[in-house]
Amino acid sequence: MFNALLLEELGKETKASVQRLNENQLTTGDVLVKVDYSSLNYKDAMAITGKGKIVRQWPMVPGIDFAGTVLASDHPNHQVGDEVILTGWGVGEKYWGGIAEKACVKGEWLVPLPGTMSAKRAMAIGTAGLTAMLSFMALERAGIKPDQGPILVTGATGGVGSIAVRLLAKAGFEVHAETGRRQHCDWLRQLGASEVIDRAEFDKEPAALESQRWAGAIDAVGGRTLSRILSQTKMNGAVTACGLAGGVALNTTVMPFILRGVQLLGIDSVYASTATRIEAWQRLQDSLPLDFEEQSEVYTLEQSIQAAHDLLAGKLKGRLLIQP
Repeated sequence: MFNALLLEELGKETKASVQRLNENQLTTGDVLVKVDYSSLNYKDAMAITGKGKIVRQWPMVPGIDFAGTVLASDHPNHQVGDEVILTGWGVGEKYWGGIAEKACVKGEWLVPLPGTMSAKRAMAIGTAGLTAMLSFMALERAGIKPDQGPILVTGATGGVGSIAVRLLAKAGFEVHAETGRRQHCDWLRQLGASEVIDRAEFDKEPAALESQRWAGAIDAVGGRTLSRILSQTKMNGAVTACGLAGGVALNTTVMPFILRGVQLLGIDSVYASTATRIEAWQRLQDSLPLDFEEQSEVYTLEQSIQAAHDLLAGKLKGRLLIQP
């Protein structure tokens, strides 16, 4: 038996409650993991509150990522006692996820904890940190360097944005952070942002081309914000798209691409290859402060339901951990 946050479909509503479940209900994969920490991501919050069409199978244990210790394994790459991380692969959407004391998943979805990284540190980084690093690596591959000008990070108080600000600042970039939460300006500057920009500045229909401002950007918002960023990106700049908090539609023109050579780079953290994940996790281990995990809020299974509502209401910032 184990405790888990279970989501059930009741008509058009989603019921979220902590329940005691049997291990024989875990039928997805070939590796059983004791979950030490999970985290609360934007996608998890939408699933728990029922505000987004995230859940594909009912009932569902949410949690798109977790870190823990292997309890049993029929997979050749994982032995009892191994410490592992899971992010993505449809877990928490199509398959039971990590906001629980135990999870059973396919071995090929797991990667080992790098070096001396703890499970708590891994989930303080989590899917958000992995996405931020994949975006950072994409900007590197596009040839974007610190001497080319400022990098914009949108949704900067969120998990992806806040870690992206840290990574870029440490690498020597001038980071401009966009947020609708002006009360967190000082915190963003502490993370390394040299300038904080109000979200309202991007809530306008863009012209086909605007004044060149950004050497690159990491955009976790999408929608009109992404359209405006593209119109303001410098010659041969690059923008990564890794979120949709501002909507899925993209109303833009070809002008930034054919007149300025701007690159729009899609970031997929859900199905990234194992080799890419291992490289990204190692770089995250080396790039973030040693006390990074201590700056995250930790919630119990019971507290995760209210935390999901607070996250969508814009009341929380940074990374949110779940300790089952």
